[in-house]
Amino acid sequence: MTKKDSSRLDSSAFEKLFLEDRPLVDTRAPTEFQRGSFPSAVNVPLMTDDEREQVGICYKEQGERAAVALGHELVSGNVKEKRIAAWIHQVKRHENAALFCFRGGLRSQTVQAWLAASGYKVPVVNGGYKALRSYLLASLEECLSELNLTVVGGRTGVAKTALLNQAYETYRLPVVDLEGLAHHRGSAFGKRAESQPTQINFENRIAIELLKLRASGYQQVMMEDESRLIGRCALPLTLQDKLRGAPLVMLEASLEDRVHHSWENYILSNYREQITLCNSDEVAFTAFADSLRLSLGNIRKRLGGERYQELSKVLEAALLAHQQGDPEPHKQWIEVLLRDYYDPMYDYQLKSKQRNVVFRGSFSEVVEFVATAIKRAE
Repeated sequence: MTKKDSSRLDSSAFEKLFLEDRPLVDTRAPTEFQRGSFPSAVNVPLMTDDEREQVGICYKEQGERAAVALGHELVSGNVKEKRIAAWIHQVKRHENAALFCFRGGLRSQTVQAWLAASGYKVPVVNGGYKALRSYLLASLEECLSELNLTVVGGRTGVAKTALLNQAYETYRLPVVDLEGLAHHRGSAFGKRAESQPTQINFENRIAIELLKLRASGYQQVMMEDESRLIGRCALPLTLQDKLRGAPLVMLEASLEDRVHHSWENYILSNYREQITLCNSDEVAFTAFADSLRLSLGNIRKRLGGERYQELSKVLEAALLAHQQGDPEPHKQWIEVLLRDYYDPMYDYQLKSKQRNVVFRGSFSEVVEFVATAIKRAE
């Protein structure tokens, strides 16, 4: 029997790596990391963006040997010592960390060798980022083909996300919160204070969530009914198809309750997030107000010029009152939007797509129905 190489992690270890959220050190350049990586990864690059660009130009003009020599020249002396110290810091924090670069090649192997020379043995992921990403995309498809979905739908403001949270907290039902993974509350007004993940990171997060549920033995999973986009994050095509074909459980609530829920989430909660992010009430309110104006402007064409102008006036009056300490007037424009814009649009989409609605009910009724249905299926 061939002895397994402990200095490298091959594809047989990938599932466990993601299930355990194993710490990963991404040695790629910052721009590569920003485009997409993995939830448990931290970026401690071998080269900066500028250094990588110089090496790339050298490779094209003079070949691999010259490019490698330039890389070692750029990352030498004090620069090299500082970067080794940064890698050692991560390894000390996470003794089971693993290294990767784009393909598991020269960059991660160089870091591995320098760490080994300092007394730290850290494995490299075979195939690097490319192999891990391919594994997650394949796993996403596999999980979606194997798992059955129960989809919770309903008009804007009925508290679908809150219902998913309640189903998990009360009954420990298997739930994937797509809006949570996308860091967006859905609809034109769902933008949050902090930015959304990149498309790659969004897809990776979904795949890992599904991997964990499958590994736990679940066959039935709850999700919220979503359109193609959650903010700027697009649902994978296979997931879009799966959602459209799944049984739909409709959550219902009064217009008054929906207005209040929307007010709490899109107004109070969003403003609190802005305050936390900005550390200044004045700056936070400006950012919060501008975000609402932009969101309303984004649906201007669909609202029509006259209705947009009317709602803009109501919004501005509400913002003035809010700035003076009274956020209640926001409920006026929220109610108009829900009743005259979102409701007709949702009703049309539901009818045109001919969805398979299996149950309708209140918050408590839907939670009970879904809990019973999923437990029966398991």
